[in-house]
Amino acid sequence: MLAAGFTGPIFCSEASAHLLPLVLEDALKVGVTRDEQLINGFLRTIARQIVPCKFNAWVEFPAFNGIKAHFRLKKAGHILGSAYVEIKHWVAGKPFLTVFSGDLGAPYSPLLPAPKPPYAADIVVIESTYGDKLHDNRRDRIKRLEQALLHSLQDNGTVLFPAFSIGRTQELLYELETLIHRLRGKKIHQHLGWDELTVIVDSPLAAKFNVAYQQLAACWDDEALKRLQEGRHPLNFSQLYTIDSHAEHLAAVNLLSSTRKPAIVIAASGMCEGGRVVNYLKAMLGDPVHQVVFVGYQARGTLGAAIQQYGPRGGYVNIDGQRIDIKAEVLTLSGYSAHADQQGLTRFIKGMRKRPKQVRIVHGDVDAKKALQTALAAYADKVVIAE
Repeated sequence: MLAAGFTGPIFCSEASAHLLPLVLEDALKVGVTRDEQLINGFLRTIARQIVPCKFNAWVEFPAFNGIKAHFRLKKAGHILGSAYVEIKHWVAGKPFLTVFSGDLGAPYSPLLPAPKPPYAADIVVIESTYGDKLHDNRRDRIKRLEQALLHSLQDNGTVLFPAFSIGRTQELLYELETLIHRLRGKKIHQHLGWDELTVIVDSPLAAKFNVAYQQLAACWDDEALKRLQEGRHPLNFSQLYTIDSHAEHLAAVNLLSSTRKPAIVIAASGMCEGGRVVNYLKAMLGDPVHQVVFVGYQARGTLGAAIQQYGPRGGYVNIDGQRIDIKAEVLTLSGYSAHADQQGLTRFIKGMRKRPKQVRIVHGDVDAKKALQTALAAYADKVVIAE
């Protein structure tokens, strides 16, 4: 939009205003240019146009054709800073409210408060990513993570988590700190205690987001804030090591693959389509002592999906033109989506004090949209699927 000449304000939450330049800088470096002058010029432009907005405060839109309208942002709980939007304009002298859900967060996710439904709306436009599914609860998810680590670390070796730098990495760290704190003093096996387990984040962008998340701790939920008050640091605990430079990254890959030192590594990208995780996969997929644990959706056609499909059956993948037989164990842990499931989406509509006149379902597969339409029928005057 900026390249097309857009010079207007970019409204976002205060946390998003903090994180957005980090995301865009990385996107430019990965997909557009390495020219620092161009990147810095772009970021200066963004900084001039961003308008940080407080949650729950009405903001007036710039006037357009004499029409006045206001909006306010409310916490969506998807990633730090994410918001759903209420827009108010006037029709025949009466206020008309439209709510755009954006991506709604799953309840009880680490770090972030669950989204609270709006009081009322004439129209709600709602996502349906998981409109036909129910997620596992948080307690079961952490238990499965513990069991997966106990199983995976029996042979020492590296447990590799491909994960996106924002959101998923911080959730994993939060839950790993939960396990290590609860199980401190206990053994994973005879020669390895939970206190001795090394956790590595190998992603410069994830490291930047970890710092940003800590700087924005005021946005965390009550549980996470209580941990801070107790002197715990869910994103910066003593066993956590962050790798920054490319040289350090290559050294870590070589050390872990050659020595089989027990460790947990979280590396980008989440679907293994580039990023530092690829070097770990090239070095470790052929060794049965290591494990690859997927905690996020693997889109069809990605390297992650191929490993997920062919790994359990002893198949192979091609990485950078090289055939690699998959001897490492491949595991998938469900329940780590940051999106609300059908129950969460339904709660968003059901929890409104006044029934919406219309709900429009967007952003989901056909089956998910239809299932959510059925689930919401009792809570709105009209529920339609938007094409």
